[in-house]
Amino acid sequence: MMACGTEMTPMNSTASFSGVPNPRVTARSPLYGLYRRSIFSTAGKKPPVSLNSNTIGALRMNPVPELVPLLKQLRLSGILDSLEARNRQAIEGKLAYTEFLSILIQDEVARREQKKFTLRMRRAAFRANKTFEQFDFDRQPKLNRTLVHDLATGRYIGEHAPVLVVGEVGVGKSHLAQALGHCAIRQGVDVLFTSCTQLAASLNGARATGAYERKLATLARVPLLIIDDFGLKPLRPPADEDIHDLIAERYEQASTIVTSNLDFAEWDQAFPNNRLLASATIDRLRHNAYCVELEGPSGRNPKVAPPKSKLANGQKSAHS
Repeated sequence: MMACGTEMTPMNSTASFSGVPNPRVTARSPLYGLYRRSIFSTAGKKPPVSLNSNTIGALRMNPVPELVPLLKQLRLSGILDSLEARNRQAIEGKLAYTEFLSILIQDEVARREQKKFTLRMRRAAFRANKTFEQFDFDRQPKLNRTLVHDLATGRYIGEHAPVLVVGEVGVGKSHLAQALGHCAIRQGVDVLFTSCTQLAASLNGARATGAYERKLATLARVPLLIIDDFGLKPLRPPADEDIHDLIAERYEQASTIVTSNLDFAEWDQAFPNNRLLASATIDRLRHNAYCVELEGPSGRNPKVAPPKSKLANGQKSAHS
């Protein structure tokens, strides 16, 4: 029985459309089901495409040409990448129509998710592709790994909580922050990575063009904003007010990751001209924040030239 009162026609019987009989077609391809449904669903209407025996045969053996305009119209042209291979797989495996359709839909979903991931990575503007797989946890024996793994789940994003990462130069603060951002993107979250200096410059540039309010609103809506190297350079007016306004707008509304070379007790030094503004900004950043401290020597070691071999020295002496 078919739903909506549609009568099922035997597979090997002769189907007709608008009084014109179609040739006998066997169910060798899952796409034949699409052909049959198009016949019954458009009964009494002018058919968009005329199907004859040659067209049906071509559709069964090589369905791509006939489906290209239809898939483009439905914004499903990505299916074309795997359609031919999946059609062969369905024929050889004698898959049901629903199984064939399920495979195509899964391919399309995976394709779209990959496209979204690539777009989010590009918009995030990371300095490099830093992930937790590349992070050297052995160089940080005192690091609270339980906290870091919990942050990797992205729970703090749902809490709209800040994450503060401090440590000496070269211990991996930026790497850790970008790795957290990479995890967030994998979870479907939009991320923006920027240094504190670049952030202040972009807000100041927006003010010069009369677009400050729009720029501030855009940054305030980013689900995860990563501010690198906070306090590396002192914030002079109007940069100190701009950073304060942004932190105030994001307070308890969106998550912010901040990295700094300064100890937590020294963060007010980033606002040398306005201690009151410093206190208001830092108080919002610290409230309900997850704090991560990194220790140890810098991991940025210069490359050492290999020593010259004795053979090379001997050859040089002989020629000299």
